[in-house]
Amino acid sequence: MKNRSTNNRTRWIKVISFINGIAAILHLLFWIAAFIKLPAITSTKNSADQINLATTYGFGIADFLWSAPLLIIGSIGLWKKTGIGWLAALLANSLYWYSLTVVIIRDLFSNSISPGTILFLPFALASFWISYFLWKNRSVFLNKESEMDE
Repeated sequence: MKNRSTNNRTRWIKVISFINGIAAILHLLFWIAAFIKLPAITSTKNSADQINLATTYGFGIADFLWSAPLLIIGSIGLWKKTGIGWLAALLANSLYWYSLTVVIIRDLFSNSISPGTILFLPFALASFWISYFLWKNRSVFLNKESEMDE
C-alpha cells in the first residue's frame, strides 16, 4: 500500500515538473513576443500610457528575472527530487498568487482582459494546489539533504 502511495506521489511530482516546464517556456515566449510587439515607453507622450507600458515592461522583466528561472530550476529539480528544486517550484508557484492578483484587478478595473491573463490564469489556479501539494510532501525533497548531513 505504501509503495502505491509513493508511486502516486512520484507521478504527481513529475506532472508538476512538466507543468512548471511548460509554464517556463510559455513565459519566455510570451514576453519575447510582447517585447518585440510593444512600443517603447518614450514613444507615447500620454503619462497614463507611459505608466501602463512601464508596468507591463516591469512584469516582463520580473518574469525574466524571477518566474522563468524559478520555473526552470523547479522543473528540473522536482524531476530529480532535490531540495532546491522543491524550493524553486514553491517560490515560482507562489509568485502567481501575487502577479495574477494584480493583473486580474487591473483587468477588472479597465474592463479588458489581457492576453497574459488568459494564458497564465490556468497556471495561477493550478499553483494553489501545486503549492499545497509541494508543502505537504516537503519531506520527499528535504529528507534527502538531511540524510546527506548525517
